[in-house]
Amino acid sequence: MNFIEPHVHMVSRTTDEYERMAWSGCTAVVEPAFWLGSDRTCVGSFLDYFNHLTTFEPARASRYGIKHFACIGLNPKEANNKSLALDVISAFSPYLDRPTVVGVGEIGFNLINDTEEEIFRTQLEVARKRGMLVVVHSPHQNKAVGVKRTCQILEEMDIPRERILLDHNTEETIEDSLRLGVWAGLTIYPTKLSPERTAAILRRYGVERMIISSAADWGESDPLSVPRTMALMRRQGFTPAQIETVVWRNPITFYNQSGRFSP
Repeated sequence: MNFIEPHVHMVSRTTDEYERMAWSGCTAVVEPAFWLGSDRTCVGSFLDYFNHLTTFEPARASRYGIKHFACIGLNPKEANNKSLALDVISAFSPYLDRPTVVGVGEIGFNLINDTEEEIFRTQLEVARKRGMLVVVHSPHQNKAVGVKRTCQILEEMDIPRERILLDHNTEETIEDSLRLGVWAGLTIYPTKLSPERTAAILRRYGVERMIISSAADWGESDPLSVPRTMALMRRQGFTPAQIETVVWRNPITFYNQSGRFSP
């Protein structure tokens, strides 16, 4: 069964891993912009990164038969340098027009403070005006508090719920995401969810509007987390239709709204 990797940071992965992903059935990846491990200090470094996501990575992925798409945005880990963050948002508009860019993201909260909220709202407004999809990051710490505040903001903004992916849910936040009516992301990552916990959430809440990903980056993570979870779901008795819905149909339905996604 083929699958889509809807949230992965391939800039930090090797070409060998593209090959392994292709062998495992991956046909397309979506790479949201993220923090590279140290804070950037000027607008130009962000723009170089956005250029990399929209030129080099699609070419690198294509050598293994994988289509590469990106989301452009300022990650909440770098939102607290307010003046730089606003300058970056003012400058990234041309990159949103590039043919492989399918949304704004990943954006949201990290420390859950007022500065991050202002930057979050500013980027949501960019997405709203352009009619673009949004990939929202939920914080690693105080996740339940951060998701509730995120949901309040999303309720206030005039963005259709079906155009929002609220990612990195856990057992304590999934009901808030589903209640809001957005797409709910489940991240299989050592500090987020295991395959077993992911499968348990899917068994309890169903597969509608659920999207699973690895969010693999420079940390301890595995870009094959999605097919590993697929194998576990098969062993646990999930039907092929249920598995296909989570790893193929749901990400296609969400990202197809961009008008640029073709797995």
